[in-house]
Amino acid sequence: MAPPVILRRFELSDLDHFWVWASDERVAATCTWEAYESKDDLRQFMEENVLTNPWFRAIVVGGRPVGAVSIKFSEEGGGQCRGEIGYVLAREWWGKGVATAAARLATEAALSEIEGLERVEGLVEKGNKASQRVLEKVGFQREGVLRKYCWMKGGMRDMVMYGFIRGDRFLI
Repeated sequence: MAPPVILRRFELSDLDHFWVWASDERVAATCTWEAYESKDDLRQFMEENVLTNPWFRAIVVGGRPVGAVSIKFSEEGGGQCRGEIGYVLAREWWGKGVATAAARLATEAALSEIEGLERVEGLVEKGNKASQRVLEKVGFQREGVLRKYCWMKGGMRDMVMYGFIRGDRFLI
């Protein structure tokens, strides 16, 4: 059973906690971004992208951020009728149900708070079975494999598309 998880907006004072996963090469290995090598660069990213985005939230366990979850909206195809979920977690919390709890909380909050949002998508690299399982445990439906969908970490990657539609049933 996962420890109690809450989501909240990030604050600049969370920089040291954010650094734990953002600088970890094993964490970044399945992400589109590279592990940070400079706290100054991470601070700039937080100031420009995290603190200004209402859907970039800290995953908090025991009073401290241990990861992040975000919902990104597409400029094309109807604006805020669909959003893409993304999540990242410090390695010490892998396999403990924290990412699953956070994905459920974020999906539920987004669907209840954002007018017009009908669909939350998750795109997961085909080889990232743990992340696929997170979405499946929440209740996302696997919709298919997008072959050679994006360039990431030096090569073309197949991505698995998951979808959760307003009215779908949460499994956890």
